[in-house]
Amino acid sequence: MARMWRLRMVMGSRSRIRPLLAALLATAIVLAGAPAGARADELSATGRAGGIVLHSAAETLRDYCRRDAANRLWLVLPGGARFELVTSTADPAIANPGDGAFHPFDPGEVRAALAGLRYPLDGLRADIYVLPYPRRNGLTSATGPRLILLSPGVRPLIPGHQHAEVAHEIGHIVHFEHLPDGDRTGWSAYRRLRGIEDEQVYSAASAHAFRPHEIFAEDFRALFGDALANYSGSIENSALTPPSHVPELAAFMVKLSQLAAGPSDLAAFPNPSRGSLTLARAGGATTPVDLFDLAGRRIATLEPQAGGGSVSWSWDRRDRFGRPVGPGVLLARARDGGGRVARITLLP
Repeated sequence: MARMWRLRMVMGSRSRIRPLLAALLATAIVLAGAPAGARADELSATGRAGGIVLHSAAETLRDYCRRDAANRLWLVLPGGARFELVTSTADPAIANPGDGAFHPFDPGEVRAALAGLRYPLDGLRADIYVLPYPRRNGLTSATGPRLILLSPGVRPLIPGHQHAEVAHEIGHIVHFEHLPDGDRTGWSAYRRLRGIEDEQVYSAASAHAFRPHEIFAEDFRALFGDALANYSGSIENSALTPPSHVPELAAFMVKLSQLAAGPSDLAAFPNPSRGSLTLARAGGATTPVDLFDLAGRRIATLEPQAGGGSVSWSWDRRDRFGRPVGPGVLLARARDGGGRVARITLLP
């Protein structure tokens, strides 16, 4: 990230733990979106990001945080990964206490940042946890496969910082999902485009600004983030050519999503619909399906019905409170994390 706002927490020197954290998240968490039974009340503010689930600080604290016998607070994620949280700015781990309180990301700004991304997010899946307190062993935000942890600041976070942070971390999700480290051909092409082919200079062990993953995430923010995400006017490694001046770079990143895209395994019929409808798919786990509107609200949860080698879900066009749902577009997502999000059009 751009160094001028990467140190947003004003907590002292930045911990260089992203490679270790990514490895931990890849092996210990392995999330595939919101698992069955997990709360998933909010999607991003855009239907294009139907596989991205946002958990507010209040929800994270209520549903994913636990205290131990010593009264220490732990973030406990689906899959079993645990992170101790620092609950006081007076804690020695916090070099600069700021105004004496922690200030989490605003879910509204996170949604706006996602909505402002000029990138096809349909094929991405990730859970974004807005943390009420920072992690003791990693005070800054972090990303792993299908997971983003947004860490609070010790002073209120300006909208520009929040948009920049979200866009950068989504950039990491893009390379985890569409350009994994095992794709040597893809990374070679990216390095060649970016002029970072010297692995003695640009590697995971290099200084933060010279790590290929970080350069990719910064390129993503600069090319596809909204105006607020680019308020700094630069990328972290200012010695590199600005991303907008690199021919074919934006097209290369968009092509990654196109190569990974595939049809949804959920079929809705009739679609468009003027009344009740049915969703079905061949095979797959018999888990609930959540319906979301484009503002990120969970409208209804449908229970599965299995039979004849397929799974189906019926919906009477009422929300979870029993109220009729008007015309618009909804997104359907199975809780088992399999397949892509299906788009449903409701007619008057």
